[in-house]
Amino acid sequence: MNVATNDNDVKVEQASMDTASPRKPRSHAKPKSFATKCASLYHPNMGAERGLAPPVYFGSTFTLDDAAHGARLHEKREQPYTDEDGFVYSRWGAPTNEAAALQIAALEGVDVNEGQCLLFNSGMSAITSALMAVLKAGDHAIFPFTVYGGTHEFVTEFATQWGIEVTFVDASGPEGPANYRAAFKDNTKLVYTETPANPTMRLTDLEGVAKAVTEHYGIAEDIVGTSPHERKSPWVMCDGTFATPYHQRILDIPGMDVSIHSATKYLGGHSDILAGSVTSRSEPFLHGCAKVQKLITVPLNPMDSFLLARGVRTLDVRMQRHGENALKVAKMLEKHPMVAAVYYPGLDSHPDRYLADSIFRSGRDDDDDDVIQTYGGMISFVTVGEGEEALRRARNVCEQLRVINLAVSLGGVESLCEHPASMTHTMIPREQRLAGGLHDGLIRISVGLEKAEDLVEDLKTALDLCDEDGCDVPFEE
Repeated sequence: MNVATNDNDVKVEQASMDTASPRKPRSHAKPKSFATKCASLYHPNMGAERGLAPPVYFGSTFTLDDAAHGARLHEKREQPYTDEDGFVYSRWGAPTNEAAALQIAALEGVDVNEGQCLLFNSGMSAITSALMAVLKAGDHAIFPFTVYGGTHEFVTEFATQWGIEVTFVDASGPEGPANYRAAFKDNTKLVYTETPANPTMRLTDLEGVAKAVTEHYGIAEDIVGTSPHERKSPWVMCDGTFATPYHQRILDIPGMDVSIHSATKYLGGHSDILAGSVTSRSEPFLHGCAKVQKLITVPLNPMDSFLLARGVRTLDVRMQRHGENALKVAKMLEKHPMVAAVYYPGLDSHPDRYLADSIFRSGRDDDDDDVIQTYGGMISFVTVGEGEEALRRARNVCEQLRVINLAVSLGGVESLCEHPASMTHTMIPREQRLAGGLHDGLIRISVGLEKAEDLVEDLKTALDLCDEDGCDVPFEE
C-alpha cells in the first residue's frame, strides 16, 4: 500500500477515499446494435438489495471507477475481507464468499474488528493453506498421531519433501500437553491439534497445550504488517470439525491462534458442498493465508458459499438433534456383546470424559442455564476380535446396515458409517494407525437426524450378523 510522506499527501489521500466511498457504477451508452445488446450487462432496478436472503454474486470481475481505483486495489496487502474500495477479482475475494465468512467468524466469537475468516473450496484446502502460510524449509511442526487421513498424507508426502521436519505425538488425555512439550524444538513453528480426533473421538486438552507453548516460548507477539514467518513462537492450530463452534470456541482459549473446520461437514450440514474455513485474530497469519489462497489454493465459489451460509443458519438445532440421537445409539452399542469398546465423549467410559463437559458447550452462551447438554454426533466403536477377524467383522457390519449409509464424510442430516482401516486411513501404516488408537475393527458413525430408534435397531441387526457376509444379506422392503 502507498505510504503518505507528509500532511498534504494525507489530505489528498483522504480526500480521494472520501470522494470514492459513495461510488456508483459508471454510466455506459445505451446499446443500439444487436451484438452489443447481447454482450451488455443488464442489472435490476434499485430495490433488489432489499431481498432478505443475501444474493449469489457469480461475477468473476468487478467494474472500476478509474485507473487509480484499480491501482489501489492491486497495491493492497492481502487480507480476507475487502475495505471501502470494494472487490476487484473473485480469486482475491467475492461478495457471497465474504458474507458466509462473516457469519462463520461470528460463530467463532470473532468480531470484524478483531479477526477474520477465510473460506476455501474444501476442508483440505483450508488445512493445507493454513500450514503453507506458516511453514517453510527448515521449520519443525508437531502433529497428533490420530489426525485426519488427508492431513497426515499432506504432511508425510508433501511437507517433509519441502524440508519441513515433522514429529507425531499422542495428543489425547492428561498426558497430551506434556507429550507436545517433550517434542518442542528451537525451530518448532507449528503445534497442530485435532479434537475431537478423527476417527477415534479422543479429546485434546487445548488449554493445556496452549499453556505449554506459552510457558516454553513466551507469549506470542504478532506485529501488524509483518510476515507470519517472522513470529518467534509457534503457531497453535486446531481442526475442530467434529465439535463445530456450537460446542467448541477454539479462539476463546488463550494461546490458540487458528481455528480450522471442514465446512463440508456439520457447518454445511447437507452433504451437498465441499468447503473449509480458517479463522484467526492474527493479522500476519491472515495475510499469509490470504496470499496462499490467492496464489495457490482456491476461495469457496459463490454457489457453495450461499449453500454454506444457508446450512449454518440451522446449525444450532441440528447439532442438538445429532447429540441427542448419538447418546441413545452409543448407550446401545456399549451393551452389545459384539462391541469391544465405544468411544463417545458423553459416556462415562470414555477415556477423556473429564474433558468433555468443558469442550462440548452445546450452543451455550455465558448467561444460559437451561441448555440441554449434548456431546456431538460422532461415535466410534470397535468390534470384538483382533487382526483379520476384526477387519472382517467391521466390514460386515458396515455392509449389513440398511438405514445408515455406507459412505465417507460426516455431519449431514443422514447417518453415515465407514471403516477407517479399510477405507479412509489405508494410507497410514498399520503400526502408526494402531499407535494412534485406530483399531482394525474400529467403525465410525456419523449419527444423523433420523428417528433414534430406527438407527439403534439398524445397528443391532448388523452387529448380530457381523460374522456373515454383509453383501449377501437380502434387503427387505
